[in-house]
Amino acid sequence: MSVISKSFAQPLDRVAIALMLGLSLLIGLLLLQHDAVAPRVRDFSWQNKKVGAEDISFTLNFTRPMNIKSVEENLQIDPPLPGKISWAGRRMAYTVLAPAPYGSEYQVQLNGARDQFTQESRRVIQPFNGNFRTRDRAFVYLGIEGEEQGRLVLYNLTEQQKTILTPKNLVVVDFKSYPAGEKILFSAGERSNNRQGLPSYNLYTVTTGSGHNQAADNFSSLLPLQKGTEEPLGKINLVLDSKDFQNLKFDLSPDGQTIVVQRVSQRNPGEFGLWILRPNTAPQPLKSEPGGDFMITPDSASVAVAQGQGVAILPLRPEATKPLDFLPQFGMALDFAQNGSQAAMVKFNSDYTRSLFLVTNQGTQTELVRTTGSILSCQFAPLSQKLYCLLTQLLGGEEYQEQPYLAEIDLKTGQQKPLVLLPNQRNVQMSLSPDGLGLLFDQVVTGTEPNSSEINVPRTDEGEAIATSRLWLLPLMPTFEQQTTDQLKPEQLPLPGFHPRWLP
Repeated sequence: MSVISKSFAQPLDRVAIALMLGLSLLIGLLLLQHDAVAPRVRDFSWQNKKVGAEDISFTLNFTRPMNIKSVEENLQIDPPLPGKISWAGRRMAYTVLAPAPYGSEYQVQLNGARDQFTQESRRVIQPFNGNFRTRDRAFVYLGIEGEEQGRLVLYNLTEQQKTILTPKNLVVVDFKSYPAGEKILFSAGERSNNRQGLPSYNLYTVTTGSGHNQAADNFSSLLPLQKGTEEPLGKINLVLDSKDFQNLKFDLSPDGQTIVVQRVSQRNPGEFGLWILRPNTAPQPLKSEPGGDFMITPDSASVAVAQGQGVAILPLRPEATKPLDFLPQFGMALDFAQNGSQAAMVKFNSDYTRSLFLVTNQGTQTELVRTTGSILSCQFAPLSQKLYCLLTQLLGGEEYQEQPYLAEIDLKTGQQKPLVLLPNQRNVQMSLSPDGLGLLFDQVVTGTEPNSSEINVPRTDEGEAIATSRLWLLPLMPTFEQQTTDQLKPEQLPLPGFHPRWLP
């Protein structure tokens, strides 16, 4: 019995030993081959992508742990894009100091970097070449002359291309861009010869063809879209009619999912307030006291409304009856930082002056400007390091006159720097580009009522008919670079129009 067992075990032992030797040899060869292979970039998060202001960092993932110093010394971005580098294992993150300028193409190269465990200078990374680009510089404005009068016009500054978005029969009053820039929400009335009664404004959307994320219109429409079809440029959808209510001011949430409209009943003018409109739901009134100017907060969950002697922060829930917060010392909210950490608010002082305050979510309140003139509008720069404002100062003389000017306010130091003195007019609209490198503003000339009998013609916020208007572009330096007033020379654009707004 023992002889049989011994002779049976010997062949099995020989096979097992042979298998172990073979596997050991194979593992050794694999290890030697792996060590001989140069490290490489496995993934570049911005490869062949079109990025925007909200894209603040890209990542490089490597096949092996890398020598950090060699990577940082050999990484090249053309044109230069200043930023900071951080590491997490084999993953490198590059966070830009400011949004990449729009209308640019970039190359990312890495040559000569080594892995962490190899000392030989010949064992360097496989050459890497990546590329990405930023969105085109584009904005929308209201036309004022010829066939553009009262219509939305899209101008692609990068391609030098102009497109009329809305039809002739509609006169646009106001508009807001969706966060992806693929469509515009606008308020408009029919171009009518009937001067009886007040004009009625409906809410519509129109596609721009410029969005970085083409999306279907989620809101209910009288012109429904078929699923699986692409929306052509200039596609109009009716979002909210004015059959039972006059639609006045409106705002669009940063996430593009909520519209807040100020409405008054056609039958009962005392029925006045804010309404909430969301995709695939009927409009619902917001249960709150009537107010004035309002603005949806960056989290898209509440709205800041001027009510009585303060600003109320109301939750965007129809069933909510109490405000989340009330700021009695302020009369108006002008803008919020993108991350919601701070806001620019106006205080109306007892001595008839106005103050601009920086209010943070930690409860601090810092006075930035006190003026006898007006504080018309403000916008936070990207990364919220600066605030650009449209202010006025009183002119001397017997007649009351205000001189508007554009100013830059450093939020770290509180220092105010006047940028451009504007013509003596109050009807000015400004818009800061998403990359923070350009300010658009208009120069409106009002006149007497036009000879035309049309009731809906372009007008200012005060209701004055606009005779003509021109658009101007003021170039700005990046946040991390110093600029002087001498460098700031506004350029008049060959575009007759008003109320310009950059696309995201």
